[in-house]
Amino acid sequence: MAKSSYHHGDLRRAILTAAAEAIGEHGAAALSLRDVARRAGVSHAAPVHHFGDKAGVVTALATEGFELLADALTAARDQGLVEIGVAYVRFAVGHRAHFDVMFRPDLHHPGDGELTAARERAWTVMADAVSEGQLAQVAAWSIVHGFATLWLSGAMPPEVTGDLDASARAVAEMLAPRGGGR
Repeated sequence: MAKSSYHHGDLRRAILTAAAEAIGEHGAAALSLRDVARRAGVSHAAPVHHFGDKAGVVTALATEGFELLADALTAARDQGLVEIGVAYVRFAVGHRAHFDVMFRPDLHHPGDGELTAARERAWTVMADAVSEGQLAQVAAWSIVHGFATLWLSGAMPPEVTGDLDASARAVAEMLAPRGGGR
C-alpha cells in the first residue's frame, strides 16, 4: 500500500520520484502537487506537509539534481575537461526532470541553503577544470549546457542526433584549446 511508505520513512523519495515522473510527462511548469500526491499514493496534503509548497518540492528536486550532477562531474574529473563536458550532457539527458528544474529559479526557492551548496559543488568541479578564469568557465558551461538543452528539445540537426556521447565529445573538444582541460 502506497500510504505505508510514509510510515517506513519513504515519503520524501516517493514524492520526489513522483514529481520527476510528472515533470517528465508534462514539463516543470505544469507540475501539480495534487498529481504528485496521487502518483506517490499519499494524501494531497502530504507533499505540502513535507515540503511546504510546490516550490519546496521543486527545490528539493533541483538540489538532488545538482548533487547528482556534481557526482557525475567528479567521476569524470580525472579524465579532463572534455569528459567533464560529456558527463554534463549525459547527466542532462539521463536526469531530464532534474535538469529541467535546476536552472529555473522561477519555480524553486533559489536562496535555499542546501540548493546553493549543491549548485556550488557542481560549479566548482566544472570551474576547476578550466584554468583561464571566470569568463572561460562560463563559456565552457554555456557550451555543454546549450548542447544538452538543444539535444533535449530536439532542435539538433539530424546529422548530430545519432550518438549522444560522440556528439557531446566533439562539442566538448572545442573547449580544450581555450579551456585547457587536464
